[in-house]
Amino acid sequence: MSQTAKENHVRKDAKLFIDGAYVDAVSGETFDTINPATNLKLASVANASEQDVKRAIDVAQRTFESGVWSEMSVDERAKILCKMADLVMERVDELALVETLDVGKPIKESRGFDIPRAAANLRFFAEMAKYMVHEHYEMRHFMSYVKYAPAGVTSLIIPWNLPFMQMTWKASAALAAGNTVVVKPASYTPLSAVMLGEIANEAGLPPGVLNIITGPGGTVGTAMTTHPQVRRISFVGESNTGRTVMQNAASHLIPVSLELGGKSANIVFEDADLNEAVKGSIEAIFRNQGEICLAGSRLLVQESVYDHFLDKFVAAVQRIKVGNPLESETDMGALVSRSHLETVEHYIQIGLEEGAKLGYGGKRICGLGDGNFLEPTVLYDVDNRMRVAQEEIFGPVIVIIPFRTEEDAIRIANDSAYGLAGVVWTNDLRRAHRVADRVKSGLLWINCWYVRDLRTPFGGAKDSGIGREGGRHSFEFYSEVKTVTMKL
Repeated sequence: MSQTAKENHVRKDAKLFIDGAYVDAVSGETFDTINPATNLKLASVANASEQDVKRAIDVAQRTFESGVWSEMSVDERAKILCKMADLVMERVDELALVETLDVGKPIKESRGFDIPRAAANLRFFAEMAKYMVHEHYEMRHFMSYVKYAPAGVTSLIIPWNLPFMQMTWKASAALAAGNTVVVKPASYTPLSAVMLGEIANEAGLPPGVLNIITGPGGTVGTAMTTHPQVRRISFVGESNTGRTVMQNAASHLIPVSLELGGKSANIVFEDADLNEAVKGSIEAIFRNQGEICLAGSRLLVQESVYDHFLDKFVAAVQRIKVGNPLESETDMGALVSRSHLETVEHYIQIGLEEGAKLGYGGKRICGLGDGNFLEPTVLYDVDNRMRVAQEEIFGPVIVIIPFRTEEDAIRIANDSAYGLAGVVWTNDLRRAHRVADRVKSGLLWINCWYVRDLRTPFGGAKDSGIGREGGRHSFEFYSEVKTVTMKL
């Protein structure tokens, strides 16, 4: 099937999903979502207003108060969420195709990781909900016990880079805890997220438990973060928008979880396995076209192996196949939009003007039609004070910074407004743990990258966010915790 035929196969209008039904926006207005690989229209999407958001939140509140989901047994809730996971995998090819067409990422990533991980999210939190143990504490003549109750209506605002996986990462935990949910996917990439409504209905999720609203952040996002009936907000996106979300939530003291930007240090020491470090560092920056908050976008390399590592790294970058995202051999697809492509290109120019050297890439790729294709780009001999080392580019651009000693590496790694993640490559176990202990980040990998155990906390330090989700941390956030004390 040709790319045009595949696009026609999935093209359909995307409506709002409210109270178990797909509906138009009250205004009847729509906007277009665009295929990044062609810059052609994929679908018309309902353009929600504040009135649509109010309706969705009212439905979610009424459904929550009814107890049809919040008071359902944990086993029954888990059964429905696991059924949703099964249905996701039954439709993995369709969902992966939509994700690739909408985001521009390689089909092998959508099919091989993103959609299966979405199913795993649903199944993990469904099963974990069964084992959240209510605590009890005894003292002389008294006993206290702690209850975790669903918090209520939950607003989830999802980014454009990993839409279906991120949506299920948030929604599955909130739903498993017994909440009702209103989700806003990003306007760039709403199509796969909207499909979760069909899956929810087929699995037997009661109407009104999951609601999906599409539209601009300035209208929809603001309404979702200022409504007095909302009791939890989880946002994934860039840091300045995160500040706005937090300010909005403050008006009604709504608890927030913020997963924000990153400029993570990827540190290669002289005793590392350089082949392993090159392979892992390539993955850590060029996966998903570099459009990933966890990217190891600052590559710190010890001076004694700097030149040798740089040669091996550039040679590996030259082998990356950029091309049609629907082709199985493609390693890197198209950036999400023309405006984002131009932003990334602007940063490359800034880096060169600041004195960075171009090791490879930096140009748009011809011969791939009118898509947003950019060469994987290597900037080296970068000073950490440069803008390209301090600001999140969110694209396929790596900045390589030399360092002399372990102390230098730690100082450079921490010289950033961000603190989401970090990577250390070394065969010295003591050094690995010393550096892991001192780098200020929410996550840190040693001799690997992007390995995620869903039981562990996820979140960042400094401008990279507030709060932690994952495992019990998700249930603690999406629940109201009550202590009851009785006299015996």
